[in-house]
Amino acid sequence: MADTIAPRQWRHHIARATALIGAALLAGCATIVPKGPVEQAPPTTTRPQPTRPGPVTGGIPEDNQRHRVALLVPLSGPNGGVGRSIANATQLALLDTRSERVRITTYDTALGAAAAAQRAIAEGNRLILGPLLADDVRAVAPIARGAKVPVISYSNDVSVAGGGAYLLGYTPAQSIDRVVGYARTNGMTQFAGLVPAGVYGQRASTSFLRAVEQAGGQVVSIQTYARGGIAAAVAKLPKTSPYEAILIADQAGQAALAVPAIRRSTSRSAKVLGTELWNTETGLGSMPALNGAWYASVSNGLYRQFVTKYRARFNAAPYRLSSLGYDSVLLTVRIARDWAIGRDFPESRLRAEDGFAGLDGAFRFGRDGVAERALEVQEVRTGGAVTVSPAPRTFGE
Repeated sequence: MADTIAPRQWRHHIARATALIGAALLAGCATIVPKGPVEQAPPTTTRPQPTRPGPVTGGIPEDNQRHRVALLVPLSGPNGGVGRSIANATQLALLDTRSERVRITTYDTALGAAAAAQRAIAEGNRLILGPLLADDVRAVAPIARGAKVPVISYSNDVSVAGGGAYLLGYTPAQSIDRVVGYARTNGMTQFAGLVPAGVYGQRASTSFLRAVEQAGGQVVSIQTYARGGIAAAVAKLPKTSPYEAILIADQAGQAALAVPAIRRSTSRSAKVLGTELWNTETGLGSMPALNGAWYASVSNGLYRQFVTKYRARFNAAPYRLSSLGYDSVLLTVRIARDWAIGRDFPESRLRAEDGFAGLDGAFRFGRDGVAERALEVQEVRTGGAVTVSPAPRTFGE
């Protein structure tokens, strides 16, 4: 992702939209609503049908003044905390934008994602935000596609994108490409990698090889490890082919376990590189082993303002992924200005060349349905991280 000059309309749109987001976060909300739970669909006693009827006769009252939008996230179970945080963020976005054209109803995917989608469509929702998990997207997408209802998912699994399903989650490929490119511009040519076993590790490995090749560097070795075996994987790296940078495609805590072994190797001065996973960890600045490491992620500037406002309303800290819920509502509200009440969601607007702006910066959906993001590079320091390469203001063409 290069800092190249893109069309002027993109630059002006992003600058204007980012300013509006910042103003909304800093301003007090004029609309008064209860602090209680988000609007959730009442329980049903009959099996929902996958087709959308004309008038809405049961469940949630018919609303002829606003667009019906469904939010599908887990509100219970092991991921309930993340889902509730996303749901709260969507309500905060509605308040901040003062939108009177969008109504969001939340459906619990922990009770069954397919059933949640069927019910959401039967109750007149014409856009689905979520689900969070890739398996849930696989269950929801064909149901939504049959009803011509687009899905804007919070997953980071690119295999579920396409066919009316869009991916808003942070994907490792873009993060790896950005941090490798930054390392290359700083003179590093020899790279090594440590990747965990599993789907994430496989995709990270493929992305790493491609990113290094495109940057004009060379990968001397990639080692895969099972959970708990990262230090042993370091010992398998070649001692006769020193590397100048090493990507550790795992959580920061796991990366910190590998660093002592790296510092004892023949490549003891290698720069440690991380992925977007590091941006979700609150204790990153308390891991001395990672001081000086680089990783690429979305910017946290506007997110910090969001956290303050979220705490004030909900008396709790949000999960980092909650910004995806906020930004999906900003996107919806923007499109809703020209979306006629009662009509299908104008899916073609999601592929707008000028893209969108949100808490996490600029993004736009590619032809594959995956959100392309403007990422920055951060360096781990004691107490946190600092930006060493700001996110580009434009996307390369």
